[in-house]
Amino acid sequence: MTIHNQAASTSTETAQSSKPLTFERSAEEICRNAQWIAGGVNSNFRLNISPTPLVFEKAEGPYLFDVDGNKLIDYYLGMGPMILGHNPKALTDAVTEQMRHGILFGGQSKVEVEAARLVCEMVPSAERMRFASSGSEADQAALRLARAATGRQVIIKFEGHYHGWFDNVLWSTAPPLDAAGPADKPVPFAGSKGQLPQSVEGLEVLPWNDLALLQQRLAKGDVAGVIMEATMCNAGAIHPAPGYLEGVREACTKAGTILIFDEVITGFRLGAGGAQAHFGVKPDLSTFGKAIANGFPVAAIAGRADLLDMFVSGGVVHGGTYNSQPLSMAATVATLKSLTPELYATIGRNGTRLMEGMRAVFDKAGVKAVVTGYPQIFHVAFGLDAPAHDYRDLARSDKKAYVAFTTALLQRGVRALERGAWFMSVTHDEAVVDATLAAVEGAVSELKGQGIL
Repeated sequence: MTIHNQAASTSTETAQSSKPLTFERSAEEICRNAQWIAGGVNSNFRLNISPTPLVFEKAEGPYLFDVDGNKLIDYYLGMGPMILGHNPKALTDAVTEQMRHGILFGGQSKVEVEAARLVCEMVPSAERMRFASSGSEADQAALRLARAATGRQVIIKFEGHYHGWFDNVLWSTAPPLDAAGPADKPVPFAGSKGQLPQSVEGLEVLPWNDLALLQQRLAKGDVAGVIMEATMCNAGAIHPAPGYLEGVREACTKAGTILIFDEVITGFRLGAGGAQAHFGVKPDLSTFGKAIANGFPVAAIAGRADLLDMFVSGGVVHGGTYNSQPLSMAATVATLKSLTPELYATIGRNGTRLMEGMRAVFDKAGVKAVVTGYPQIFHVAFGLDAPAHDYRDLARSDKKAYVAFTTALLQRGVRALERGAWFMSVTHDEAVVDATLAAVEGAVSELKGQGIL
């Protein structure tokens, strides 16, 4: 299956303009829409964007086109899913064909079986799997399985790791350091007002990348599951320390604890087999989303057959009206079949070039910054002397300067996430990288002149 994006293959135009781009019409529409939609947006993670949340009319390849008439190079990529770029022909053709046969059956379809087979063939730990509609739901299913399989209650998560927005896991995802407690014994910090205080019962928070501390806690023998990003990509692209994942795997096995990798971001993005294939460490359970279906609402939980089969005969409930909805399954099949070695090589080459080019711009300008991660998903932070080892390192970066940087980039036609993550697609070619680096250089020069950097 080939991928074709007209905008990516026939156009080398940049999204830049000699004058800074403006976004007045987006701001006006957000304000008007707020009379029906709370805040004018349907996710809190789209609020408070500088200079305004944007409203789009279409997307193609690596580009977004907004209501102000701006053409923007896109590194949000839908918050990560669009590994094939926007509107790829292979996917749109597959979904259009499936639409002729039906949208929702309330039963099974052949296309969901093909999608499941592909997941199990590609993911090293996937002996069995189930589909869901969001990463938040898949993570809940994983936690339920871990508790059911072990008969224990305690789940361990790590500071800075995000596993969905539900009350029982939205703790210490981005805690202020003055409320986070001691580094070796973090105090769980609620991520939202309105969370039940007792929802933290059964959840313990530890610093990531501290193997000795985790081993010590697991040795008590009462932990049902450990859930983590195998490489920390939501808050910042922080690598696991050498031997850390292997040590966690060994410690969980010894303690009879279920190891869960949250691969909602890394799955099918770091490679066809996700982070677990990249690092060569098998979890007991894994959760997926985002790049699995290139923009369609698909998630999955996969892992050991004996654990997944508890949904069948172990009394563990998992449901969802839209799980394995045929249109989304057609998108899943089309996406997974498109994830070839050549695709990852292309992203690897252009992503590496962009990372190295950004480092060169920062170094030349005397800007203290780190660019870390992987060609497919990397992170930029200002004010750090070295790559972060854990969340607390990253929390000391200069976030205000970084928001000013993304605002200056947007005015030059490049849209990047304000939290520091940069997602790459196969359609971000050399010309797009060149245009991006020119925008980075211009933004850095402007902010240096203003004394912000």
